[in-house]
This record gives sequence, structure tokens and C-alpha cells, in this order.
Amino acid sequence: MPMGFLSWLQDHRPAAAPRWGWVAVQLGLFFLASSALLGGILLVAGLVLLPWRQGVGSYWRDGLNRVLLVAAGVLLTGATQAVSGDLAWWGLFNWLPFFWGFWGWQAYVATPDARRRCSGWLVAGTVPVLITGLGQMALGWQGPWSMAGDLVIWHMAPGGNPGGRLSGLFDYANITAAWLALTWPLLLACVLQSPWGWRRRVLALVVVAHGLCLWLTASRNAWAAAVLAVPLLLGPGAWVWLLPLLLLALLPVALAVLPGVPVGLQDLARFVVPDSLWQRLTDQGFDRPVATTRLSQWSAASQLALERPWLGWGAGVFGVLYAQRSNFFPGHPHNLPLDLGLSFGLPVALLLLAAPIWTVVVAARHGMATASPTDRGWLAAFLLLASIHATDLPYYDARINMVGWFLLAGLRAYGLAAHHRRLTGAMRGDAQME
Repeated sequence: MPMGFLSWLQDHRPAAAPRWGWVAVQLGLFFLASSALLGGILLVAGLVLLPWRQGVGSYWRDGLNRVLLVAAGVLLTGATQAVSGDLAWWGLFNWLPFFWGFWGWQAYVATPDARRRCSGWLVAGTVPVLITGLGQMALGWQGPWSMAGDLVIWHMAPGGNPGGRLSGLFDYANITAAWLALTWPLLLACVLQSPWGWRRRVLALVVVAHGLCLWLTASRNAWAAAVLAVPLLLGPGAWVWLLPLLLLALLPVALAVLPGVPVGLQDLARFVVPDSLWQRLTDQGFDRPVATTRLSQWSAASQLALERPWLGWGAGVFGVLYAQRSNFFPGHPHNLPLDLGLSFGLPVALLLLAAPIWTVVVAARHGMATASPTDRGWLAAFLLLASIHATDLPYYDARINMVGWFLLAGLRAYGLAAHHRRLTGAMRGDAQME
């Protein structure tokens, strides 16, 4: 690695972050979309290096970490009583290691400059997703492509997976859509903070490619995220003029898809709105059995959660139980609260939902929603990813899970730093008064 590049990688290192850990985390964020293995190893390396500098004792000083430890205890207890056997234990790997990551990664995103640097690496790491996705859809590219001694393997189905929907180097279009949705506000923030010149022109091209790929995923979640990211990123100050414009732009879409609209008015709206949009939003052209719908799965998941409310059934059991009732295997219930409740029980579901909600509330209360474009984009990225988990569960992909917890760590770091500044300011004020 050239010494100049290595020196540049060490810029903007937060005080609590070890030097080589900072380098590893940045490279991990860049490689994460391309390789869960390579990106994950580098991000974990940052955690392994951290305690020598920071000390594990700091983990206990944060009350939120203690809440997650309680949740961990309940998760382990529930796995001993689960009906899903080994799947219950494997399912814990989607949660327990990330409690450690949530704490450790905070050291690497403790400052605005560090969060800006990390946002840039996530955006840069998304470029291969865009290139492979467009090549897949326009040129029929297909994998697998193997690189770096099989450390990086890209699986690509020609024409997308499902057919006609962009999936790129991810396994499925909805996973790609989740990644593109969370990086979209980070990309827009990079554009807003870049000076005029060649860098902004390059970013503008990336924005066009990113938006096109979002469209080609045919994911309703991704489309909604692309729209919602704009007001979240620009902040409340722009809502006075932006929200009316968005509502006006979305009015034809609403008229085209909502039931009860007069036929003549709806036909006119559908003439204006692209067929691919309103047909996807209304599921027109899909003759779906009731068992494949979200509502049917949510109803079954709710009943299952109430049947074993304390410790749940165990991770990975929903598909089997649902198939016994409907002869259709969905894999998961397409809703995070329901998935947590039926898998691990309602108490631990409340704890695992309360932790990110509290983190977001604290960060927003301390001004993150009106801070720099990078911090607003960071907050928007997490909120958009969280909202997708109301109708889908992309966190089962390790890359989505890692970046979600990394974003949450940034929110926590922002809230803790703001709280520390307020306490320091109050103490200085008291000292001056004395």
C-alpha cells in the first residue's frame, strides 16, 4: 500500500480510535458491498484492536449496553427452549455479535469528520453495485465472478433476480434495494458538501446511476426511500417549500393506485404515471394466492407470537410453521417486530426495538436532524433502512446487518458527544458564576 495513501487513510482519526483499526474500518466499509467476508473481517479487526486502546470497562458505563446484555441473556435462554433446534442458535448470530459492534464502532464514528469519511467509503463501495447492476440489466452480465483468491465472489443472474429486477452483486433485488436506499442519502450528502469542480461532476454521474438502479430494482420500499430521503436530508428548514412540491408530484401517483378514485380521473392519472410504476404499486398483473401476501403472513406471525409470548418459538421457525398452515414457505414474516416477537418472545422484542428507538430520539433531540448534511444523511440512512424492515427483512443479509449497526453506532456516538458537550458547557458556566 503506497505510503501517501496510507497516510491519507489515517486522516480524521477520532481520538479513541486506534490507528490501524481506523484504517481497517475504512477499508471494511469500502469492501463490504462487494464481499461480506472481506468487509466483515476488516470491520471486526477494528473491534479487536479497540479494547487495547479504550478498555472493555467503558462498555459497562453505557446504560444502553446493559440493556442489550439483558436482551442477550433472554436470547440465550430462549434458544434452550426453542422448537427450531440448531436454527435457534444460528439465528443468534444475527444479533449477539452486533451488540459488541454497536459499542466498539462508536469509537470510529465519534466525530463529524469521521462520519463524513465513513459515509464517503460506503458511497464509494456502492459503485461496484451500480456498475454490475447496470451491466446485468443492459448487457446481460452474469456470474459468478471470482477475484482475490475467491475472497470476492460476485453472483449475478442475467436479467436480474427475480427476472427483470436489478440485483447486481447481491443475491436478490430487495437486498440490493435496501443497500441502495441506505446509501442514497449518504450520496446526496456527499454532493451537498463537495466543492464545485470535477468531484461534484463525478458525484452527479453517480447520483444518476444510483437513481436509475433504484428504479430498476422495482422495489416499492426503495422508491419510497428515494423520495423520503430528500426532506430528511434537507432538514426541517426546507419543508415549507419542499413538502408541498413533493405532495403535488405524488398526487398523480396516489390517484393512479388508490382504490375509490373515479374511473375517469384514475385513467387520466395512469396515462401520466409510467405503467411500470402504478402497476408495481397496485400489484396489477400478479395473481397471488392469499398465503403469499404480507397481510396473511403478518396475521399468522401475530398469532404465533401470542401463543408463545415469553421466549418465542426460536429463530428460523416461521417458514416451517407457516408452511404447515398454508403450504407456502415464506422464509420470514416480512416485519421486524413480528419476527422478533415470534422468534424470541415479546419481552426481548421490546428491548431490541427500544434500543434503536431511544438512540434515534436522543440523536434527534441533540440536533442531528439539523446538523451538517453528513449527519442529516447519516440519520436519514438509518431511518430509511429501519422503515424497510416494516415490510421486509433485509437484515438477514450480513452486509445489510453490519452497516445497519454501524449507522446506529454513529447515532449513539453523536448523542453521547452532544450530551458530553452540554455537561461540559454547564460545568464551565457554573464555574464562571462562582
